[in-house]
Amino acid sequence: MTNKVVILVTVAKKREGQAIARQLVESKLAACVNITQPIESLYHWEGKIARDREYQLVIKSTRELFPKIMAAVAELHSYKTPEIICLPIIEGSRQYLQWIDNSVERPVSHRKTVP
Repeated sequence: MTNKVVILVTVAKKREGQAIARQLVESKLAACVNITQPIESLYHWEGKIARDREYQLVIKSTRELFPKIMAAVAELHSYKTPEIICLPIIEGSRQYLQWIDNSVERPVSHRKTVP
């Protein structure tokens, strides 16, 4: 098991997805964000079945950064209840997983140094 994750987020407009993706990558919270072509979503909302065209963001990062990613997405997102789902990457190519590590902010170490 790795500390790498894929985070799924849906948005109503491509521009919104691009803005979220840019913010996450520029702030080094995500190594990469893919924005899909429009997808059709069917879901329960306010007692009815809704059907919408959405775009899905596929965000690659680390588990440690998920709380910051969730906060950033919630702040930038137009939905009242945005989808923000974190899935573990169990295995992957060593080079790709290392690239993710090299592309995102490093967590602050909480180790005490002994003089």
